[in-house]
Amino acid sequence: MYQEAIRKIKPNMQEVLLHLEEGFRNIRTGRANPGIVESIKVSYYGTQTPLKQMASITIPDASSILITPWDGNALGDIENSIRNSDLGFNPVNDGKNIRIALPPLTEERRKEMSKLSEDMAEEARVGLRNIRQETWNEIKKMERDKKITEDDRYSAEDELNKLISDNNNKIEEMVDEKEKELMKV
Repeated sequence: MYQEAIRKIKPNMQEVLLHLEEGFRNIRTGRANPGIVESIKVSYYGTQTPLKQMASITIPDASSILITPWDGNALGDIENSIRNSDLGFNPVNDGKNIRIALPPLTEERRKEMSKLSEDMAEEARVGLRNIRQETWNEIKKMERDKKITEDDRYSAEDELNKLISDNNNKIEEMVDEKEKELMKV
């Protein structure tokens, strides 16, 4: 009975990890990465559209990003959206493409990005704990309603704790990997 409740939360926990991974892709490291600009929203014919849905994004070298819109009329909108984003880039419009030169990260900026990754990881941990708490309350209610035994409740608690521990370890691995990436010069 309690196994079903635990089985139901696994996709939710996986979603928390995927959300964290997506957030990490948007954190700029020393190298150019299309993920930095993919999710920028562009006002395109009155609709907020992610940049990746309206242009090809390539990396010609390690310190620049080249954006080629599929509709040439969107060039100005894309340029304005990049300039107005909180990424602090200064895009260059050559009439057909937009180039973004990425300045090298300073030590201070690397530490800020590392702190940001830690904050995002903590948000993910809180999300996991919230999911665990909801399921734990459900399991305790099952015990009160005599749907499961006390032994089942202890087994469920062990399974929940193991699931949380495994996911927290995955988060730690992701943070360590991102910090290595950030600190690499």
